[in-house]
Amino acid sequence: MTDFIEVEYRSGRLGHFLNPKNLELHPEDLVIVDVERGEDIAQVIHMAISNEELENQFNSNKILNIKRVATDEDKDKLSHLFEEEQKATKMFLDIVVNYPFQMKLIDTVYQFDGNKLTFFFVADGRIDFRLFVRELATMFKTRIELHQTTGRDEAKRLGGFGMCGIQYCCGSFLKRFNQVTIKMAKDQNLSGNLSKISGPCGRLLCCLNFEEDFYVEQGKDYPIVGTCVMYNGQKMFVFKNDVLSNKVYLTSEDQVLADLPLEQFKKLEVIDIPVPEEC
Repeated sequence: MTDFIEVEYRSGRLGHFLNPKNLELHPEDLVIVDVERGEDIAQVIHMAISNEELENQFNSNKILNIKRVATDEDKDKLSHLFEEEQKATKMFLDIVVNYPFQMKLIDTVYQFDGNKLTFFFVADGRIDFRLFVRELATMFKTRIELHQTTGRDEAKRLGGFGMCGIQYCCGSFLKRFNQVTIKMAKDQNLSGNLSKISGPCGRLLCCLNFEEDFYVEQGKDYPIVGTCVMYNGQKMFVFKNDVLSNKVYLTSEDQVLADLPLEQFKKLEVIDIPVPEEC
């Protein structure tokens, strides 16, 4: 069976293409691919796709092919395309000031064959820009697409460095955004202060997802927060588990604090607290 190759367009969108000519490809190679209206250039990121993605491809009627590996001529054309995108950005900013809405332009991307020009922007709420698109189409003589992005998309496009001092995950290796929840922060004993566990995009840090499985698996051996035990002759409650230091933290009704290794905690007597009857 002909292999499917996963690629990333310059717009950041991912695509899956057949390699019918059995071209010798490697990750990071630039390739010319068929698209719905013409051809585009993209970078190979994976030499295979998951079974789920494979099934989705066959269920769709949009299976397209990789045409060729990008030549030196293609790469030279790409460098000139950057210059055209800079010109398009300036023209866009000159035109948009004549309209009553506010939008922040993030990126400008030409399709490789010039058949489409996409402007990526952020704005508050939805905008009716039909007249604006018509003027742009008249100006650039090509198909125009305005794409409103989210805070995460903006961070990915603009790039930067996180509080860890490393380049944004979304701007380097992370190709897909996975769901991140506040429960993940709680599982990892992180602060409930959203400002400390959120990225510059205003969303929860993507890296909270990286170690979640580890904390969930390790946490199976630890008591539930709120468990009541007898320790040193008094009732104490579990208020925190630390899987990295292998400790359980306790507190009493008098706010006396204690911490002890998990193995020592397991030897304590657990006390069932009766639940008050409903009135």
